[in-house]
Amino acid sequence: MDEERRTGEIKPVPDNQLEFMNNDQIAAFRAVERFGWYIKFIRRPLFQRPVCVLSNPDNTILAILEDDGTINESPDIVIRD
Repeated sequence: MDEERRTGEIKPVPDNQLEFMNNDQIAAFRAVERFGWYIKFIRRPLFQRPVCVLSNPDNTILAILEDDGTINESPDIVIRD
């Protein structure tokens, strides 16, 4: 079950990543980006809002960038390795 399920040319982090975020999320991302956090991927489920997943510089913490701009380091989502 560890096979890649994405098909086509869909990138984990699209070139237009900021278009998937609202103003609160962009401001929060810019703030943590200064400390080395980066967008690991953007989950884009059908008929649902995109979910921006961030990682710290050491790649030891995954967090969700919530709609209100908060960083949720204890997300309630399943992430494949």
